[in-house]
Amino acid sequence: MPDFSWMAWTLPTAIFFVAIAGLIALMGVWEAVSPGGGPRYGLLRFETTRGDRLFLSLLGSAFICLGFVGLGGEDANLWIGLGVCLVWFLLVFRFV
Repeated sequence: MPDFSWMAWTLPTAIFFVAIAGLIALMGVWEAVSPGGGPRYGLLRFETTRGDRLFLSLLGSAFICLGFVGLGGEDANLWIGLGVCLVWFLLVFRFV
C-alpha cells in the first residue's frame, strides 16, 4: 500500500476532487443526451461551449484553492475557498 501521508487530504480537498470527477461525469452524460450545447459568445468575446466553460471553471477553481492555501497556509479555511469556487463556477457558466 502506497504512503500518501505527504498529501493534505482534508475533507474540503476530498470534496473538491470528488466534485471534479462528478462534474466531468455529468458533463459526459449531458453531452450524450444533448450533443453540442450551442456555442455562444460571452464576456471574454470568444466562442465557448459547455466543455470550455467547465474547463475554465475547473482551472479557475484550482487557482482559487491554491491561492487560499498559499496565502492562508495550514490555517487556511478551505470551506470559504470552496464557496468562492462555487460562485466562480456559476459566474463562468452564466457570463462566459
